[in-house]
Amino acid sequence: MLSLIDFILNIASLLLFLNWRAVRANTLPRAGGVSIVSTLKRAGPPVRRWLNLCGLAGLLFLRAGFYCAIGPAFHWDPKVPLGPTTVVFRSDFFGRMLLFSFTGFIVTMVIFYFWLLFLSCINSRLPDSDPQQKLIRLHLGWLERWPAFLKLILPCIGVMALWYVCNPMLEKMGMTPKASGWHLIGQSALVGLATCLSLKYLVIGFLLLHLLNSYVYLGESLFWNFVNATAAAIVRPLKPMPLRIGKIDLAPVVAIVVIFVAAEFSRRGLTKLYVKFS
Repeated sequence: MLSLIDFILNIASLLLFLNWRAVRANTLPRAGGVSIVSTLKRAGPPVRRWLNLCGLAGLLFLRAGFYCAIGPAFHWDPKVPLGPTTVVFRSDFFGRMLLFSFTGFIVTMVIFYFWLLFLSCINSRLPDSDPQQKLIRLHLGWLERWPAFLKLILPCIGVMALWYVCNPMLEKMGMTPKASGWHLIGQSALVGLATCLSLKYLVIGFLLLHLLNSYVYLGESLFWNFVNATAAAIVRPLKPMPLRIGKIDLAPVVAIVVIFVAAEFSRRGLTKLYVKFS
């Protein structure tokens, strides 16, 4: 139950951050040309920006106190899964709950932007007339102009750097085993690489929505057009294979199975390698 509440609060924290970003973008001066920024309108008073940031900070602090107050009664020690390893936080220390609160938000934000970067790459052919893809490009800002390869490895490098910097602190707190030198670099690289495993949920989610829309009529909408276009881009590597039987296209089903199995074997492989660096 507490884990579900934490998930919901992580989503709420992310929405506050995105709202701050949206208000910030809307208060930028109009740019010339036909850029996305030039199409935005000026928003209300700039103070709205700080309300979102204050709300985000308040939520992160308040939920840490909430977890610390009721966590021990439920024998709940929250965990942050990071692919090959999991960091466990004791709920009877406010400092650790505060660290867990901020860590959970950061992990949620990294995964969200990694998904945006992935959608930016895989749907690069979609025009700005598609509102969903235009919104993704707006959220990414200057990152949208980066080459696809750099966009995809950026979150992995960022997570690798964060783990390398934060691990000594976690080690002093007794939350991670001692590691230094090449062992710490190897651990950091594996944790960073494991960020790619989060794409499993995004990709399988789009394929399931595409299957639902293919066999159940849900009406015409720009959202379903975006879902179908994304699913088509995901299964494009399977196009040469004979996966169509009459009117039934098995490519999405095959893609779901392949992605699920590949992600599971990758997670196990990364875990085994991580143990060797411990």
